[in-house]
Amino acid sequence: MKRRTIQAVIALLIPASTLLAQDSFYSKWESSVNSIQSRQPAVPVPVVSPDAGLVQLFRTDVVRQILPGAHPQWIYGNSKGADLIPWKNTEIDVNVPPYLQHHSPVTQDGFGDFSLLYKYRLLSGDVEHGDFVVSAALAATIPTGSYKNGNAKVTLTPTVYVAKGWKKLYFQSNLGGLLPTENGQNIGRNVIWNSVVQDHEKKIFWPELEVNSTYFHGGPNDGKSQVFITPGLMVSKFRLQPNRQNRLAILFGGGFQIAASQYHAYNHATVLTTRIVF
Repeated sequence: MKRRTIQAVIALLIPASTLLAQDSFYSKWESSVNSIQSRQPAVPVPVVSPDAGLVQLFRTDVVRQILPGAHPQWIYGNSKGADLIPWKNTEIDVNVPPYLQHHSPVTQDGFGDFSLLYKYRLLSGDVEHGDFVVSAALAATIPTGSYKNGNAKVTLTPTVYVAKGWKKLYFQSNLGGLLPTENGQNIGRNVIWNSVVQDHEKKIFWPELEVNSTYFHGGPNDGKSQVFITPGLMVSKFRLQPNRQNRLAILFGGGFQIAASQYHAYNHATVLTTRIVF
């Protein structure tokens, strides 16, 4: 009886035509995303490195870094948010500012910068048509950070991605440059290079090994380089609806970053990630 009453109230408040229109919109969007993603390899986004393909999901990460001096720093959110595929060959990411907890008497906790990303898939093929992706993206950060927890200037990061599958293995690499839009003496112009190999085992397990590198030009770390080796594991994916045409699913994973260069902003870090596909 209660359920029928609730349904009657909803019917009075929201016209049936509106509900049907909304259902039709989401169904068409879901079908479009499935079609777009069917033209690229079906692999989960790596733990740390960005993915070469187009994805649509909500994502949040938690990172625990151990800084020089052995005190921890926590990053909640880690500049992740909503990744959307609004139309053909295009992805738009809207990333919420991370919250940084320093556990240090000389550094104040606070939120970092807001960021956006536009990615365009240039070339791709599914497992029967080459199993590869080539994409390009442009990311931007806006200096919304509090208490110096972000950059002082707007930055742009153009990036090129390539990826190739071979049997159970999947290789991808991306190369980008962080460029301040104004005088960048306090930031520098950094080259960012990530490479990763993923393996597929037992249907849902994706062990991986990443190399995450940053090369600093200008700014306080001019001439230095920073390299992390990151073994990780993604578990993907658990569908939340029995209908396989429904995209709703959850996946999660984690990794451990190990400093492999003489200079490093932190000694090592634990990364935990959760994604909801929709």
